[in-house]
Amino acid sequence: DTACKNRPLDLVFIIDSSRSVRPEEFEKVKIFLSKMIDTLDVGEKTTRVAVMNYASTVKVEFPLRTYFDKASMKEAVSHIEPLSAGTMTGLAIQTAMDEVFTEEMGTRPASFNIPKVVIVVTDGRPQDQVQDVAASARTAGIEIYAVGVDRADMQSLRIMASEPLDEHVFYVETYGVIEKLTSKFRATFCAANVCALGTHDCEQVCVSNGGSYLCDCYEGYTLNPDKRTCSAVDMCAPGRHECDQICVSNNGSYVCECYEGYTLNPDKKTCSAMDVCAPGRHDCAQVCLSNDGSYSCGCFEGYTLNPDKKTCSAVDMCAPGRHDCEQVCVRDDLFYTCDCYEGYTLNPDKKTCSRAITSSLVTTEESCKCEAIAALQDSVTSRLEALSTKYILF
Repeated sequence: DTACKNRPLDLVFIIDSSRSVRPEEFEKVKIFLSKMIDTLDVGEKTTRVAVMNYASTVKVEFPLRTYFDKASMKEAVSHIEPLSAGTMTGLAIQTAMDEVFTEEMGTRPASFNIPKVVIVVTDGRPQDQVQDVAASARTAGIEIYAVGVDRADMQSLRIMASEPLDEHVFYVETYGVIEKLTSKFRATFCAANVCALGTHDCEQVCVSNGGSYLCDCYEGYTLNPDKRTCSAVDMCAPGRHECDQICVSNNGSYVCECYEGYTLNPDKKTCSAMDVCAPGRHDCAQVCLSNDGSYSCGCFEGYTLNPDKKTCSAVDMCAPGRHDCEQVCVRDDLFYTCDCYEGYTLNPDKKTCSRAITSSLVTTEESCKCEAIAALQDSVTSRLEALSTKYILF
């Protein structure tokens, strides 16, 4: 008997029958399916098989609950017809999750711990978004093998497949030699290596240990006490990182950041103070004062900082206590000048005042006028005296 006594599987084949697959090539795919079925320990309590056919649409040829003997399965496979349209691989995987891997359609309960396995066979590039759908399937516990033929896009195969990729991605040059993959899958599903079977419960890494296995974790993770799951190591613990200022843990790794007012250098580790007072970096109305990576606002002379610590208002230079004028302060924009009350005059110091002194001296003009008046008075007096003497004599 060429069939291996593998651990039970819920196995779903998803086969591409788009326009690029010629009829004779599709017949080769069906032969491959039949030979794969021959190698499996098929049965209701052992390995259950479903086949899905896809192009632009998806057709479930038969679910996991339909056939439990090889002859019936192979007969159903022989009647599959190509759909001959586009290549909606993402849709096919989503349909497998929604419509095939359900207990109603023959998938065994999670408590049975039966591995869910998908083998996708395609010769083209998906025409829809397959990355997120495949990731969701893997998260749901579905192990994905991707088989590429001829023109198949290797990057798409790698996006679909489970880790490790070298054990889950296969490629053949033509459909004519696809049958040679049968022995590879038989070795995988029949292997004593429990890790290769995908039947382990390690969250991240399975390490084969004779007929058993041990769990391990990716770099940056540590194995939890349950010996199955992993937790991210605190990469930002003292001594674990090289950040100059701030270490930010990032899914088993870390990135460096800087305090406010600093910028990360090209080495992605150290920080340099940025010019926080450069135009556009601050909100000071007049003066920005840099202060060790931060800043404060100031004002020009004659202005004072408002309570918002950003804007400025002109100072009243003539307010009490702000000037040194003895008597009168006269405001002039942002400056002031001193003046004096009436009857006082400003001293040369331009600040103090002295009482004004009225001069007793007269001008030359006034002096001349006085002399003329005096001469006239003298002339009049002399004439009057002469007249008075004349009348007395006569």
